[in-house]
This record gives sequence, structure tokens and C-alpha cells, in this order.
Amino acid sequence: MLSPLLLAAARSRRMRGLVTSMPLTRGVVDRFVAGEDLDAALGTVRGLDAGGLRVTLDHLGEDTKDRGQAEATRDAYLELFAAFAEQGLAGGADASVKLSALGQALPGDLALDHARDICAAAGRVGMTVTLDMEDHTTVDSTLEILGKLRVDFPWVGVAIQAMLRRTDGDLRDLVGDGSRVRLVKGAYAEPESVAHQSKRDVDRAYVRGLRTLMRGDGYPMVGSHDPRIIEIALALAAGRSPSSYEFQMLYGIRTAEQRRLAEAHQMRVYVPYGADWYGYFMRRLAERPANLVFFLRSFVSR
Repeated sequence: MLSPLLLAAARSRRMRGLVTSMPLTRGVVDRFVAGEDLDAALGTVRGLDAGGLRVTLDHLGEDTKDRGQAEATRDAYLELFAAFAEQGLAGGADASVKLSALGQALPGDLALDHARDICAAAGRVGMTVTLDMEDHTTVDSTLEILGKLRVDFPWVGVAIQAMLRRTDGDLRDLVGDGSRVRLVKGAYAEPESVAHQSKRDVDRAYVRGLRTLMRGDGYPMVGSHDPRIIEIALALAAGRSPSSYEFQMLYGIRTAEQRRLAEAHQMRVYVPYGADWYGYFMRRLAERPANLVFFLRSFVSR
């Protein structure tokens, strides 16, 4: 019952104001967010890189209705790429981008134009870009923008959510040669009409999606912390080159398993940073009861 409430709270302006004003210990947010600025994120990336872990960086922010904020988000990614190149961290690194933070809800092609700027800058320093997927109302727009970006940047990836009922069809359209697809379970509150509701059904949908991706000619990115899903992915990947797929996990979750997988497989950590951490943070609390316990415990352990 708590997960739907937390996911609804992630979209609530009132709850955002309440939670962000609470005297949280910095350690609570730092469990999932690698700092509020680029310098802090770079320190985290250097540590992960030293441990053989690849990264994808997410400059936090979403649902902007302000053109100036959308431009600021674009500029934050351009700054990120320059810093990565300067510090020798760009090779093999990726950036995760939410189109809603680039003006997807605003008129015209603003989000597409900003995404093009981001992809061009990433390509110049040897990085890649993956489009994050948000709630079901944005899927068609995101896939349309993906198609346009891939004309000039065929390496652009996209996240696809197994929980959505449409996903089987979307994945069949995305298994072409070189197509980078991050398969995740999904972290948004969605109606039953468009999304599977039970964990069992979502897990089954995820495994179906894995089969489709592993049989295709693209580059599957297995976004999961579930030990059973990881074992299934390894079995389905039998016969594939180790360089033709990778695992991905969120920063701060199952860190020992991340290091274990990195010993024999390509393992990438999703590293979020920035001051606008509220929506991301609330979805992490909703995903696992242990995360919520960690959050509540902080109030009695300060």
C-alpha cells in the first residue's frame, strides 16, 4: 500500500515542499544521490571508475514548464561533458537524460533541439546518451524523438519499462543492429489499463523483454537489482559476446553486487546528481521497503 502513496507523492508539489524542508541528515539523500553539484558527482565517478565500474550520469530534474530551466538543464549536460573530457573520464561513459527536463511539455521542438545539442556534445568527447523513460503519457513522444536523434546519432539509447503493457511491441521495434536499450521494471504510478500491477506480472514481462533483447541484434542494458533477474539474464546471454550487453544498477543500491558483477561483466552505475533530487528520491523509497526503513531510521539515529 505504501508504494502507490509514495509514487503519488513524487508528483505532489505540496509533498515536495514538505519533504525538502525537513531537516534530513545529508546521509539520507546521499544514499541515493551523488551530491548536489558536478564537483561532488565527479568525485563519485572517480571512485567508481577506479573500481572498474562504468557510469551513466543523470542531472536531476523533470517536468519543467519553463524554457529557461530547460535551457539550464541542457547547459548542465554540456558542462558535464567538458568536465569528463578534461579529467579523462569520458571514454565509455554515458549520460541519462529526461526529455521532460529539456522542455518536452513545451510547444515546438524544444526538447528535440536541446537533446540534439546534448548528443552532439557527448559525441565530441566520446560519450553516449540514453533517454530515460518517464510515465506512460510521454512514451510516444520519447520514442519519436529517439528516432529523430538516431538519424545523426545512431548510438543514442533509450530506457523501456517492462511494467507497461505496450512494451512487448516497443521492444520488437528496438532490437535492430546496435540499438541500445535499457530494460527496467518501471518506477511510476500507472493505471491498470496501461500497466501490469502485480510484481509477478511485471517480473514475467521483464523476462519476456529480456528474451526479445537477447535474441536481437542490439545492445541490451539489463537495469535490475533483482538477483533472480540477473541470473536469468546471464542464462539468456549465453553465446553472446561479453561486450554486447551490460548490467546497470542505481548508485547506492547493492554496491557489493555491483563490484562482483564488474569482475566478469560490463557493469554500469546510474549516478544521479543535482539539487532537484525530490522526485528521484521518492521513487527510490517506493521501490523497496528497506529504503523507506533507512529513511525513517535517520530521524532517530541523528
